[in-house]
Amino acid sequence: MFPFFDAGPQLSIALTVLYALLAAVSLSIRLAARGAAPSMLHHQVAAWWRIFPIVTLALLAYPFGLPALCLLVCVLAVVELHTHYEGRYFHPGAAGILLATIGIGVVAPTLAPPLVAIVLAIGALCYWRRPGRGALIWLILLVTTGAMLVLATFTTLPFGEETNLAWALYLFILTALNDIAQFVSGKLFGRHKIAPGVSPNKTWQGLAGGIVISLVVSLALGTYLRLAGPLTLAWFAFVLSLAGFAGDLMFSAAKRRLGIKDFSTLIPGHGGILDRVDSLVLTAPLLYCLLHIFEQGPT
Repeated sequence: MFPFFDAGPQLSIALTVLYALLAAVSLSIRLAARGAAPSMLHHQVAAWWRIFPIVTLALLAYPFGLPALCLLVCVLAVVELHTHYEGRYFHPGAAGILLATIGIGVVAPTLAPPLVAIVLAIGALCYWRRPGRGALIWLILLVTTGAMLVLATFTTLPFGEETNLAWALYLFILTALNDIAQFVSGKLFGRHKIAPGVSPNKTWQGLAGGIVISLVVSLALGTYLRLAGPLTLAWFAFVLSLAGFAGDLMFSAAKRRLGIKDFSTLIPGHGGILDRVDSLVLTAPLLYCLLHIFEQGPT
């Protein structure tokens, strides 16, 4: 019933290693601080101790936990976006989007990716024709709910429950560590900014650090879980790292347009839920498409 517990020790060991790495980083930051006031890096790492357990519970309760996690993200996104919306009828419209998302996920999950692509294309066209604060907030909501719908349909991948779960774990770990690596690399080595007018903290050195760590993690984790061959795993790491960076940059541009620093203060050191899933909204649909293109099952 719960494939996590039927898959043998591999998934449990992978999660244990992830928590061990997080603990090592946390300890290193504490030792380096030596009683000084907590830095932004300290808050960033500490916040992952709040995020990873929720993701772990979703994986332990797979296949039911993954859609539940996606629905939670969507609901929290609605709450955050409502605080920045200045018009009327937000709640009825948002409720309609959520109900449509749930309906598609239950009735026709295999149609989710093309339907999401069509809806987002229409939403982007509407925003392009009539840009404004309200239109941008609706577009952010469509992007987020669409991505979460595609992520929920990882349970319908044609590789079997255990392999589908392993790919979901791969996605979460790669996206999270890519974010962390880009942040840390940018702080330590960042010199040349990529888009200072959009996100002054994004540097080429940070992007390069994320790509390198993503390659290492993808090859190690993907090989250990026997998900795909080395060349495929390296290619996945490269494009997913770029997609994660693009998602972060995209949401940074949206926040700048809205005149806000973070979507909320839900997660200390990270902002709101939308500040955390900004990479995932692109990496999840991209990996879903890549898996269907390459049809990667166990090797």
